Amino acid sequence: MRVGVLGPLTVRAADGEPVNVTGAKARTLLVRLLVAPGRPVSEDRLVDALWGLRDAAPPVHPYGSLQGQVSRLRAALDRAEPGGAGRARLVHGEGGYRLRLEPGELDAERFTGLLARARSGAPTTERRVELLGAALELWSGEAYAGHTGDPAVRAAAGRLEEERLAAQEELLDLRVHLGEQHAVLGELDELVAAHPLRERLRAVQLRALYRAGRQADALAAYEELRGRLAGDLGLDPDPALTALRQAILRQAPDVERTFGPLTDSSPEPAPAA
Repeated sequence: MRVGVLGPLTVRAADGEPVNVTGAKARTLLVRLLVAPGRPVSEDRLVDALWGLRDAAPPVHPYGSLQGQVSRLRAALDRAEPGGAGRARLVHGEGGYRLRLEPGELDAERFTGLLARARSGAPTTERRVELLGAALELWSGEAYAGHTGDPAVRAAAGRLEEERLAAQEELLDLRVHLGEQHAVLGELDELVAAHPLRERLRAVQLRALYRAGRQADALAAYEELRGRLAGDLGLDPDPALTALRQAILRQAPDVERTFGPLTDSSPEPAPAA
């Protein structure tokens, strides 16, 4: 069985055939269990996720209604793995319900596994690029798309989206290092437009512009970020980014040597209240 949350919710049988989980409540139940596969979720939390304060017409007997949604979800899982193996994945025990998945069956788990391999075990830059690219190809939209009304799901989606953006930054940085600056400038422009205060992303953009022979555009991008940080947050650019600007002003032959490789990614600062 394969389950996808890096985009619209999907369930597929082992042969790749899609399995329809009928009913919005059954899909909500599945998503809530997928936030922490293998760990129990209490019936109280599941009832709140399915109805809670957001439902205009909550059931008179919510725990009985929860049992009905559990049965519906088990039937869908059985279509993915016939013979009772599918329904056996949804277990009730001490602490509530839990969904048992095998390693690699959830795309979010494969994504984080590929990132870990790229960051710690890849022997070459080219191999890191390959692993990061494979991780990003797993995405088909926003994480847990259409199901982030639940705070627990929203938090899990936020963590995955941050990892996705960090992986994009790392991949683009590595491709610039490999001399592919012209090829990545369009993608960099789109990401910077979506995340204008993210300094690491700007550093990759500045480096790519400079290596593409566009020194003036690199300096203009720095000034645009500096103005935004000052106006929106009352902050100055990170010293490392300022050092990169100075290297570009000096027309340093190798900005990587001057600035150093980017290894960390900080979340984009929240707008001031």
